[in-house]
Amino acid sequence: MTEHAIEILLVEDNPADVRLTIEALKEGKMKNRLSVARDGLDALAFLRREGAYADAPRPDLVLLDLNLPRMDGRELLAIIKRDEALRRIPVVVLTTSKAEEDILRTYDLHANCYVTKPVDLDQFIEVVKSIDDFWLAVVKLPRE
Repeated sequence: MTEHAIEILLVEDNPADVRLTIEALKEGKMKNRLSVARDGLDALAFLRREGAYADAPRPDLVLLDLNLPRMDGRELLAIIKRDEALRRIPVVVLTTSKAEEDILRTYDLHANCYVTKPVDLDQFIEVVKSIDDFWLAVVKLPRE
């Protein structure tokens, strides 16, 4: 087990999905700390440590929904991956969209992976746990 907690930024506007993600990560193998941004603009401020987020931790991983208010996930992903200071942070798209167009576009924008949220609650928890298992226990994340 790692010495420090893994920092995760969840960018999600659906309160039920936020609660389920929190529960699933609690059951995970790795010690983690989860921060939540409810839309793309708040997530960008968090990532850039602006305003109310001046003391925000740098995330080791971003879990990103695509359909967000104010700034959608596609736009946020494009900004993250163009930004020299942020582009190494792995971004896992976690969304309800199964549209081939969304899948292709997010990979074109350099998403690290694309995961479709299952509608079934138990399956949703299993998907989040497998993201936790892979990205936080198997993959070596960059430390900056």
